[in-house]
Amino acid sequence: MRLTLIAAAAALATPLQTHLRFEQLHLNPVALSLGFFDIKWYSIAYITGILIGWWYLLKLIAQPGSPMARRHADDLVFYATLGIILGGRLGYALFYAPEMFLHPLNILRLWDGGMSFHGGMIGTSLGIILFARGHKLDWLRVHDYLACCVPFGLFFGRIANFVNGELWGKPSDVPWAIIFSRGGGEIPRHPSQLYEAGLEGIALFAVLWFVFWRTKARYEPGKLVGIFLIGYGLARFTVEFFREPDSQFAGTFFATTIHMGQVLTLPMILVGAYLVATAKGRRTRVEPIAGGESVA
Repeated sequence: MRLTLIAAAAALATPLQTHLRFEQLHLNPVALSLGFFDIKWYSIAYITGILIGWWYLLKLIAQPGSPMARRHADDLVFYATLGIILGGRLGYALFYAPEMFLHPLNILRLWDGGMSFHGGMIGTSLGIILFARGHKLDWLRVHDYLACCVPFGLFFGRIANFVNGELWGKPSDVPWAIIFSRGGGEIPRHPSQLYEAGLEGIALFAVLWFVFWRTKARYEPGKLVGIFLIGYGLARFTVEFFREPDSQFAGTFFATTIHMGQVLTLPMILVGAYLVATAKGRRTRVEPIAGGESVA
């Protein structure tokens, strides 16, 4: 009887393995292998986000009061893509791996390390400013329209992070926790990549869709991009509580107190709040670039 009680107690102390293992999903970071070259889902995610964003941008500029014409949108996609790649990579090196600057050629190794959204945002913003000045367009209103398209890229990018089995969350015992044994150990963790895909991608797109199509926000320069900055900042700041800190910051202030991702979102939220609060004061009569009626 005593042995039976001991065995029962041991069984209760060791919970049954009920969490999904990442390997059971049979996901492969490589979408197509050509032998001499691998096409990865991460690359496809970037391309898909840009193409769908481009398609949606054309829908937006077809509405009255657009700050640019179709010919401008085609050029803008090139500037934005260049800003995403250059800014994203340089931002990663600056914010997360500054040792790369000791060996600059490593920055070109896009497959080694990652991309920073904050760096990509800065790079894209600079690209938009250069583009708008070259075409004599209102750069802030161009930002507004492009901001509505960014959630597509964020959604597909986070899904690619999940497929790669990277950037997993903190240990958790929630029913939907996943064991990322390739690098996360035999511990159930939050699938924080999916949290970010839902908040930064789906939820943020829904908010911007409503504000663009159901209000007059697009006639108040800076309002849409301000809402984007606030929305993304709050989403990222929140999810970081469930996300494992970057390994290079283990044991530092950026792991024990506040994550680097949260620090970088704070200026975004502040700038976004300022743009939203001051947007009405920037409203002027809008004469469309692409034709159509004038909008007061």
